Amino acid sequence: MSTAHPPHHHPAAPAECSEETSAQAPVVTRAGTGFHPHLHDGGTAAPGTGLRARLHHIRAGELDGDTAQTGGMRRFAAISGRTVGSEKLWMGQTHVAPSTASSDHHHGESETAIHIVSGHPEFVFVDDSSGTPEEIRLRTGPGDYIFVPPFVPHREENPDPEVEAVVVIARSTQEAIVVNLPSLYAP
Repeated sequence: MSTAHPPHHHPAAPAECSEETSAQAPVVTRAGTGFHPHLHDGGTAAPGTGLRARLHHIRAGELDGDTAQTGGMRRFAAISGRTVGSEKLWMGQTHVAPSTASSDHHHGESETAIHIVSGHPEFVFVDDSSGTPEEIRLRTGPGDYIFVPPFVPHREENPDPEVEAVVVIARSTQEAIVVNLPSLYAP
C-alpha cells in the first residue's frame, strides 16, 4: 500500500522562478516580486485571469500620495480602484504631524475603520444623541481601533508636540471619499 504525500515545494531563490509539475498544473513562484497595478488586463482577459484573479503586493515604499486630502494630514493609498482594481474597498495610511489638527470632514457614504499604528491621535466629533450637541474627544494609542459611520463629521488631532501619528484606514468604498466641512456642527 502506498502512502500519498503532498508534493514538496521548495521556495525559489530571490528573483528566480521555479516550476513544479503535478497532475493538476505547474506552480510558478516568483520570490521577491509581486503583481503591480501597471499590469492592467485591458478588460480582454479570460475569466479567472487579470487583476481580479491574483494577489497584489503593495510595498510600504509604494503607497500612492495622489489621494483626496484634508488640511493637517497626509493620506496615502495602498489598496484602491486605481492601484489594484478594488471595487468595494479602499485602504491606506494617514500621517498627522505633531501639534496638528485636520480640517473638519466626513467620508460620505463610506464606512471607515481606523487602526492606530503609532502616536496618540485624538478623534473629535459631535454627539447630539441626548438632544444637546456635545463635542466628544476620543484619545487613542497604538493598537486601538476607531469606527467612523457614513456622513459623520469629525477631525483627527495629534496633540503631541514631537511625534507624528500614523494610522491605517480601511473604507467600504474603493476610493477615499473626503468631504471637507466648515465645522463639526451641522448647519
